[in-house]
Amino acid sequence: MDADLLTWIFLGGGLLLMLLELALPGGVALFLGFSGITVGVLRFLGLLSSTGASIAVWLILSVVLTIAIRPFIKKYLKPESYFKYADEDYEAMDQIVEVIEEINEEDNSGRIRLDGTSWRAKSLDGTIKAGEKVRIQYRENTTWIVEALGVKEPSKEQLKNRNRN
Repeated sequence: MDADLLTWIFLGGGLLLMLLELALPGGVALFLGFSGITVGVLRFLGLLSSTGASIAVWLILSVVLTIAIRPFIKKYLKPESYFKYADEDYEAMDQIVEVIEEINEEDNSGRIRLDGTSWRAKSLDGTIKAGEKVRIQYRENTTWIVEALGVKEPSKEQLKNRNRN
């Protein structure tokens, strides 16, 4: 292989790898590219002439840079990140939501709006009218169990018990 061609391969490949780092951040392509450009410059200056020596210097320099410097770069140049629980139930607990269809404690025919989606809901006690606000307690399968925030209408059983007394 022609010596000048190999020099341009190292320079071009190194530049390509460094540009690839912009699309796939992680630090490894940056170090491989920097090592390629370094070997290309050393070959251009005549300090490296052998193909085998050029490849060996590129490999050694790449490994050393990746192992030695990457931890420092990751420590001081942290990417933007955020934390979010993956558990929907945990995130929904204690949220205040609106009732869109009357909720009762006997069946799960009522509905609430949570995060822009309509969900089946059941009351812990009593009937809750549409338009009222409720607090989510937990979920049973696909039905949210909720409790009213304000004054609740008593359930049929509570009315019966009240009338007996």
